Amino acid sequence: MTKNAAAERICDGRVCVVTGAGRGIGRSHALGLAGHGARVVVNDVGGERDGSGADSLLANQIVEEIRSGGGEAMANTDDISTWDGAQRLVEGALEKYGRIDVVVNNAGIIRDRMLVNMSEEDWDAVIAVHLKGTFCVTRHVAQHWRNRAKEGEENDARIINTTSGSGLYGNVGQSNYAAAKAAIAAFTQVVAEELARYGVTANAIAPVALTRMTADLGIPEEITDLLDPGWITPVVVWLASPLSAEVTGQVFEASGQTLAVAEGWRRGPQAAPTTDPVVVGDLVPTLLAQARPRTTMADL
Repeated sequence: MTKNAAAERICDGRVCVVTGAGRGIGRSHALGLAGHGARVVVNDVGGERDGSGADSLLANQIVEEIRSGGGEAMANTDDISTWDGAQRLVEGALEKYGRIDVVVNNAGIIRDRMLVNMSEEDWDAVIAVHLKGTFCVTRHVAQHWRNRAKEGEENDARIINTTSGSGLYGNVGQSNYAAAKAAIAAFTQVVAEELARYGVTANAIAPVALTRMTADLGIPEEITDLLDPGWITPVVVWLASPLSAEVTGQVFEASGQTLAVAEGWRRGPQAAPTTDPVVVGDLVPTLLAQARPRTTMADL
């Protein structure tokens, strides 16, 4: 980064809500946005990585860190996996700052199990925080932006969701997490289409970073520097800024190893339809031979 680029604050004055901002990637986003002039709403319940427990001091610690660096921030400890908690988060930010320009849906937990060992609670808890939480916060802030648009005010707003390579490409032992993250990628595309009329873009990132969520995955020490959350935050800061106004409906993979556009589902080789299942059996091998091999986690 050049000296001039480093001095430019591309989110100056913008109000940014970051969920799950107490640790790891979310903390990096909150500090990065504040460093570029944003007023940050730091949301975190302070729970363990499996969703248990709570620590109301965690969000306040990040707020103090931002303020000590000359930034402006407020803490929020509502549970965004509930409708009412997400509503309180949005209403609290509006009461404090009068508007919201950016929401970064980052909160998450993991409860990895092989499918045959996964409980209903493991499934429900992960889906609730990742998928329902992303929906609830987005739904409530979207209402704010629609109301502004109906009143003749212009929005230059952003939704930045967090998906995962596990959701895009699949990963053994993470059927709950992968299902939630794949749904978030699809949700992002729909939100981009629906909210465009109100001056809102929606994109997602699929980060790879070494945090407490990934600490037990046996990541080789020689690549740990490439898995610092600081490689991911610049993408989020840019997406949160006015500079990204023409980009929407996209999923970006981000880490110290790559910055890539995930192309997602796209129609590949095709053939004329048939009502004969035997003919289908003849066609499918040919189509599969013509198709590009799908990306797997082993390819990352």
